[in-house]
Amino acid sequence: MSQSSTEPRTGARRGVADLFTAAGRLAVIPRKPARREQLLVHLTETLFAVDRDYTEREVNELLLTVHEDCAALRRYLVIAGLLSRTRDGSGYRRVTTTR
Repeated sequence: MSQSSTEPRTGARRGVADLFTAAGRLAVIPRKPARREQLLVHLTETLFAVDRDYTEREVNELLLTVHEDCAALRRYLVIAGLLSRTRDGSGYRRVTTTR
């Protein structure tokens, strides 16, 4: 069987590693929705534990480890349905999905 029939297209296969600098910082938040979604899933899986509540401050501190615009990343995570937020915005929780 040929490699091209078993592997996804190059854009999907490359993962998110190319979005980060050698120092582990996010170089840029992708504009393309599919690419941004890929990044957000990666951040959710690597930064946030399942079944744990986080304060807004904790979420910001975790996101600041990868990018200075933690507010934008936090907002994108909530909009994408990867983090849930309490009504008053003080608490966050990783959403378990079957993506």
